Amino acid sequence: MAIRTPQHHGLAKAVAAVLMMAFVSPLLAQDAPAQQRDEEEATTLAAVTVTAQKREEAMQDVPIMVTALPEQLLRDTGVRDVKDVQVLVPGLTVTSTQSEAQTTARIRGIGTVGDNAGLESSVGILIDGVYRPRNGVGFGDLGELERIEVLKGPQGTVFGKNTSAGVINVLTRRPHYQQEVEAELTVGNYGALGVSGALNQPLSDRAAFRVYAAKRERDGFSEVRTGAGPRQDKEDGDQNFHTLRGQLLLEPTDTLDIRIAADFTSREENCCVGMTTVRGATANIINALSPDEGVVLVADPFDRVAYSNRSTEQDIKDKGVSAEVNWDTPWFGGATLTSITAQREWGSINGLDFDFTSADILYRNPEKDESFTGFDTFSQELRLTGSTESIDWMVGAFYADEDLSRNETYRIGAAYEPYLSIALLSMINPALGASPTAPLFLSQASGRPFGTVFAGFGADDHYKQNATSAALFTNNTWHATDALDLTLGLRYTREKKQLHSAYSNPNGGAGCGAMLANPAQVVGALVARGLTVAQATAAAPSVVGFSCLPWANPLHNGRVTDQEREEKEWSGTLKVAYRWNEQLMTYASAARGYKAGGFNLDRVQSNTGLSSGTAGIVPVNDTSFEGEFVDSYELGAKTTWLDGNLLLNGTLFHQTYDDFQLNSFLGTSFVVRSIPEVTSKGLDAEMMWQATKGLLLQGGFTYARTRYADTIPGADFVAPNGALYKLPGSQVSFAPDWSASLGATYERGFGSGLVGRFNIGAKYMSDYNTGSDLDVEKAQDAFTVVNARLGFGRDDNRWMVELWAQNLFDEEYVQVGFDAPLQNVSPVPGNPFNSYNAFLGAPRTYGVTFRVAY
Repeated sequence: MAIRTPQHHGLAKAVAAVLMMAFVSPLLAQDAPAQQRDEEEATTLAAVTVTAQKREEAMQDVPIMVTALPEQLLRDTGVRDVKDVQVLVPGLTVTSTQSEAQTTARIRGIGTVGDNAGLESSVGILIDGVYRPRNGVGFGDLGELERIEVLKGPQGTVFGKNTSAGVINVLTRRPHYQQEVEAELTVGNYGALGVSGALNQPLSDRAAFRVYAAKRERDGFSEVRTGAGPRQDKEDGDQNFHTLRGQLLLEPTDTLDIRIAADFTSREENCCVGMTTVRGATANIINALSPDEGVVLVADPFDRVAYSNRSTEQDIKDKGVSAEVNWDTPWFGGATLTSITAQREWGSINGLDFDFTSADILYRNPEKDESFTGFDTFSQELRLTGSTESIDWMVGAFYADEDLSRNETYRIGAAYEPYLSIALLSMINPALGASPTAPLFLSQASGRPFGTVFAGFGADDHYKQNATSAALFTNNTWHATDALDLTLGLRYTREKKQLHSAYSNPNGGAGCGAMLANPAQVVGALVARGLTVAQATAAAPSVVGFSCLPWANPLHNGRVTDQEREEKEWSGTLKVAYRWNEQLMTYASAARGYKAGGFNLDRVQSNTGLSSGTAGIVPVNDTSFEGEFVDSYELGAKTTWLDGNLLLNGTLFHQTYDDFQLNSFLGTSFVVRSIPEVTSKGLDAEMMWQATKGLLLQGGFTYARTRYADTIPGADFVAPNGALYKLPGSQVSFAPDWSASLGATYERGFGSGLVGRFNIGAKYMSDYNTGSDLDVEKAQDAFTVVNARLGFGRDDNRWMVELWAQNLFDEEYVQVGFDAPLQNVSPVPGNPFNSYNAFLGAPRTYGVTFRVAY
């Protein structure tokens, strides 16, 4: 795929012209008479409020690029979880991989890459003010929504750690003092069936409660060929979850507001198989070892036919309680004291067919002792917010205590030994791999009986991490004049993490151990296959290396490590905003963001025993990585047109990330690398237009040039053999240069109190790479996803029938591309030996929803 170099000067001029028009036009128009409107024209949008600075403010007064998505728009576009939100927000990308629990959000091309619980999120997710420790923990049915706000750029001053790229702030519907019953029934293709209901009940004029429950089921998107099993499920990517949320609102006095909430969600599904995108020579070996094809004969991922003989069952449980208290105190002119206390537990069990074939090579059972990631989190936030005639001020403190547990295992199937024997010989010389005795090679190299070199329970590892976070913060706006506002925010954060790791090889790692004890036998086995002594000596290290992959390496057996790190960091922001008139506000901001360092929760080995080393078999004891920092600068404008019915906002941004945390899957394990510098610069622009009383248009675009530094130290980044040699100077993975969204909602009344609603929305993304190592085989072309919904019902919302479609035109696109495990030997493009897989985006779904409310 050719790499196009943007014309920066031309783009900069165009961007400057757009912003200048946004700045100047309202100034020129301020004395013009207001446009006359008839009864069909809309009410104003200028009153849209957000909590981007943890106080209710008009969106057009906040010097932050924020997308506000109100309840009706979320309903019209079918938003049920964080992944659905991306259709409405340019610059936001949300992907998931081998489990729905492993979901990652990215803003302006920046997010945490890779499936490793040790890495914290770059985009923070808060639900009703409660921070979720990882993106996947916040992924689920969000239920009844009041509003979702997406804040772009570092937000650590107000929202805390791990918001270096932005924040997704979710606000659910609160109880109120009117009795209300709502119900919903949804039926769709793929056997989709969903029911939900809500009851709002006042208890007195000072108390009310609200309860919401939902259950949703759907067949899988993918057909699965299971070979000889033991897997029985012939589908994957199905849906089966239920959720329950209850809230109690107490207002004992006019100055005291208490909201207590509890929720529980369960997902018991099959997820996720990978589809073959490139079928390399390794597929022929797998085919010979499988009762069926083992791997699809012709790579056509969007046929959605996968191969997996082992279970991909996932069982995710999420529950928690929280209490939010707001007290209008008699102090400091009626300052408001807010307390948010939360206790949450989240756990995910996920089976894994690690080789993504129907050959019995490598797998993990869906049992808690073998495949579990869990968070037990307590958090407490206190803040005091007040105002004087000239200053809006806030001071606060935050504390969190997080216990992370991870059980990770690998079981070695009967096909592992013959597969690896044939694959290694084929790499050395294809003719050797074609020999009828090729499956016996590693038996000969190790001196062990065939079938005992690699077998059974290969790795059984357990991680226990405790992380505490304490912070003091303040955010203050000085109204220097009626037009000029200066905002200063500071946050001091102390992070402490302690990790206990225990590793074991229940099967003893006999094959690797025998080769390490007698390397001459490896050379002899190669010589016996026809290599010269010199050739065999040169090839033997590769044979030993592949025979001592992390799950088969007895050097890990019995290892126990304890690691600890502490970070004390400052972050903050400075903003200058000037309101030229009621139609135009411009601002400039600078921010310093911070994302905590941590530990790689995986077996790590290298040639030196250091994380910075290259491929090797020496266990790494120190798996820590440094914190990530960002310096961000923005220049923006917020403009209001047509008597408040048209909002046009734009921001130029430049973000520089230091020690960017990159977690890459290199075919056999995950490695964490700190990239010295990543830059993201460009333009965000968004629009909301209430064109008429019944027509609302909403959309925008993001141009984000997100690139790695031109030079990155380390052998991994050196061509042609470094696994990450394509990164220096390149576009960051999952970071399209352009993304845009546009939606239209039209509502029209009919006779006899009836109303019709129509919504259509589209999200465009230019081409980008879906692999952290930027292999060309993982490139994704530009694509557009379109959703639509048509509803008809009573204008008082007593009932409504809606026809809907997600991905209306069945756009085919890849979420994440990855090396087929154990089937990829070289980072060089087009290597015929390599195979590649991908997790796909959802196909077209459609159905009908019936709603009633009383």
